[in-house]
Amino acid sequence: MGSVKPLWAGAVFMAFAMTDFASAMERNGPMVGPYLGQKPPGSEPKVFAPGSVSAKQRDTNPFFSPDMSEFYFTRKDPKANKWSLIVFKQIDGNWQESTVGPRIWRPLLAPDGKTMHMGKYVMMRTAAGWSKHRILDPMFDREDWGIMRLTAAADGTYVLDDYKSGDVLRISSLVNGKRTKPERLGPQINTGKYNAHPFIAPDGSYLIWDGVRESGYGNSDLYISFRDKQGRWGEAINLGSKVNTSAREASASVTPDGKFLFFNRATKENDSDIFWVDAKVIEDLRPSNS
Repeated sequence: MGSVKPLWAGAVFMAFAMTDFASAMERNGPMVGPYLGQKPPGSEPKVFAPGSVSAKQRDTNPFFSPDMSEFYFTRKDPKANKWSLIVFKQIDGNWQESTVGPRIWRPLLAPDGKTMHMGKYVMMRTAAGWSKHRILDPMFDREDWGIMRLTAAADGTYVLDDYKSGDVLRISSLVNGKRTKPERLGPQINTGKYNAHPFIAPDGSYLIWDGVRESGYGNSDLYISFRDKQGRWGEAINLGSKVNTSAREASASVTPDGKFLFFNRATKENDSDIFWVDAKVIEDLRPSNS
């Protein structure tokens, strides 16, 4: 006979979920409409959902589900010194907050909406929620690699960071249904002090990541590389002074509708908020051959 989930477990989860929702309502009022009911920004980055998402904790690593009905981010409780993966779900028109579980590296949803990548781990969406995490593939389970964030394009291309091998980004493709060994991307991307937390566009046309370079604005900046029609990656382009500051910008993603760029910025020591800005900042940098 299979194990039976105790009734109290569901009750406890619901109690936590309702507490989270009540807290969000108290902080920011009803959250109705697209993007958690927030007024969209223009060309200047704005704090996203202040008081609800960007609160007094360390809030990082934002991303939406492909259908835009879920918004995920990671949060560090300064008192408990623990990280959690948080989700806001749009239910009956309202955005309701709950905790998925402990944060495992830097989670990111694949374009299929069913696969949650977490470094070298993965968990799958089921009818009952998210499955238990497991190793993605033995190919990625190496002692000499340190994967914080793995991002997937719709065609199965993976880009991942590696803090144990010089803070570089690696790429792995699907060729005739077989996964290729992750190889370092070229010097146009892997340059500077470090490169981390990649995000590849679902169509594979560009890659955004954060890194530290002498030409930057201070701490880590967000960079972008566009892929040309021959599949070659272009030189890294700094996203500019409207996005990057002397503070630390990191962990970018673009909304699945292509309208907004999300990222986190360290607003003060050991703290950060989530920001968003019109994705036109990306299109303004796109070369004509990509």
